[in-house]
Amino acid sequence: MTVLPQLDQLVAACHWIGAKGWAPATGGNMSVRQDDNYCLLSESGKDKGSLTRDDFIQVEIASNRAPSGRKPSAETGLHTLIYRLFPQAGAVLHTHTVNSTVLSRVEKGAALVLQGYEMQKTLAGQQSHLDSVSIALFDNDQDIDALSQRIAQFAQQTPLRYGFLLRGHGLTCWGKDVNEAKRHLEGLEFLFLCEMQRRLLEAK
Repeated sequence: MTVLPQLDQLVAACHWIGAKGWAPATGGNMSVRQDDNYCLLSESGKDKGSLTRDDFIQVEIASNRAPSGRKPSAETGLHTLIYRLFPQAGAVLHTHTVNSTVLSRVEKGAALVLQGYEMQKTLAGQQSHLDSVSIALFDNDQDIDALSQRIAQFAQQTPLRYGFLLRGHGLTCWGKDVNEAKRHLEGLEFLFLCEMQRRLLEAK
């Protein structure tokens, strides 16, 4: 994969995410695969709406090590886990939106199941609103190594597609490249908004 065009696309996607308010107060983290061994991941503590190429740090996928010595995101281990689990994954986006955060707390099951929405077809491989889309839900944990291990164990038994939710935390999603990851993010956020509104109306 040619890195610079993908990195430029990721920077543009970060500005788009920031403009939508989906990564407030320096929250969230974004990355792109550089090759089989490295990814480029956003530096910790940066406003995602104003990132530049220089704000991305090379990280070793196998070890989470940053050769430069700079500090990548605290959730680096989740990004590298996805690149290890899914060789086809080319970009990872982690956001802190209101809908994903609230739904992840309201839903008490092991997954948020979406069905009946035409916009499910924004997700790769989804052909019909009649199918169900299951977004896995994991309890949040400040111990990223332990959280990554739980997600990896889950993925050995149940396929993970598109993304997963962390309770009270937000959405992590991915795609074969930046454009697909961005489409999955936008599609899932639309679905989360619909599902939130549906649940509020049914509760009245």
